[in-house]
Amino acid sequence: MDLGLTDKIALVTGASNGIGAATARLFAEEGADVIVSYFRDEAGAAGTAEFIRNRGRRSWLCRMDISQPAEVATAMSRLRSLVTGIDVLILCAGHNAITPFEQLQPDDWNDLIQVNLNGPFYVLQAVLPLLSERASVVTIASVAAHTGAVHHAHYAAAKAGLVNLTKSAARALAPRVRVNCVAPGITLTPMGRETIQALPADYAQSKILAQRFATPEEIARCIVFVASPAADFITGATLDINGGRDLR
Repeated sequence: MDLGLTDKIALVTGASNGIGAATARLFAEEGADVIVSYFRDEAGAAGTAEFIRNRGRRSWLCRMDISQPAEVATAMSRLRSLVTGIDVLILCAGHNAITPFEQLQPDDWNDLIQVNLNGPFYVLQAVLPLLSERASVVTIASVAAHTGAVHHAHYAAAKAGLVNLTKSAARALAPRVRVNCVAPGITLTPMGRETIQALPADYAQSKILAQRFATPEEIARCIVFVASPAADFITGATLDINGGRDLR
């Protein structure tokens, strides 16, 4: 299937590793140019950009701390001198911390909300002037947004907020911009492996119908499809890609 992404420009946050990196690479394989956004892992981001260029596509590095509105605004200002417009925005940057509910402190709570909920809002609002007609936005939530999570309630709450932010943005930006959400299950990324360590050894076999965890590439395929013109009639939706962990 031709997804209609040839010569489109995608901005992917959190593209230095994990799901974000896999998504950025897949966009390049589908013919898109990619802005690789990152915060701390410059080497990982450079590796993602190199992969994209080796596929014959253009790539730019964009460092920003999405939890800081001023940094986001500065990054968007720099992008205006590099590209004339953005066709796809993937809000994948995120952070988790395993903390039992009774041990959560206000600073823990605020940090996770700031990165996982406020950050996507800051980026989406700042990038609006750069979004092209019929642009597409995909936020990345989590199965925890629907199930809750004993050891990372702050993360689950932030991701639940992101699901609702997606719906609000879809209503606000229609029909010019589509906004959707992908909610992955536990994925074999650096962050996902930390989560797995806190789970019972038989978690995948007992809780997930597929009896395994996802790969970043599996989640990326869904993200890229939903973001593409091939999914042009999908907006305001949350797609659950969790191997049957949560059936709604």
